[in-house]
Amino acid sequence: MERLFNLDFQLLHDAALLAIAVFFLFLILSHLLFNPVRKLLEDRKAKIAGELENAANDQEQAKLLKAEYEAKLQKADEEAEAILTEARKKALKNEERIVADAKAEAARIIARANEEVALEEKRVRDSMKQEIIQVAQAMAGKVVASNMDVTIQESLVDETLKEMGDSTWQN
Repeated sequence: MERLFNLDFQLLHDAALLAIAVFFLFLILSHLLFNPVRKLLEDRKAKIAGELENAANDQEQAKLLKAEYEAKLQKADEEAEAILTEARKKALKNEERIVADAKAEAARIIARANEEVALEEKRVRDSMKQEIIQVAQAMAGKVVASNMDVTIQESLVDETLKEMGDSTWQN
């Protein structure tokens, strides 16, 4: 009898044994090969997820540090501006003090010069008075020595006064 595809009991038995052997081989390979590969893939997946999370955390920290540094830079700029403003104020105060000191020194110099002028003027007047006294003594000596009359004496006084000048007698 001819069979379709030559299906006999021996072929089915061999096919069943082959299927059972393949099944046990799959279980053994699954246990020895597939599970470690799956575990390796899961570990790698977890590692990549952890690294992505760390990268996201690092990026967030970098953003925070950047904001903090920008705030510090802004604060440093403000402090620098405050220091410059304070230095300008001190410079203006120092300038005002120097100008005031210079004006005070100029006033002292002018006052001292005025005092020296007044002293010199007094010295000149004293000197002039001494000259007038000497002239008067010389006139008196001439008058006494020459026994002159009043008209001659008056002419001598007028002549002496003309020599000295009218302004001398007015001071």
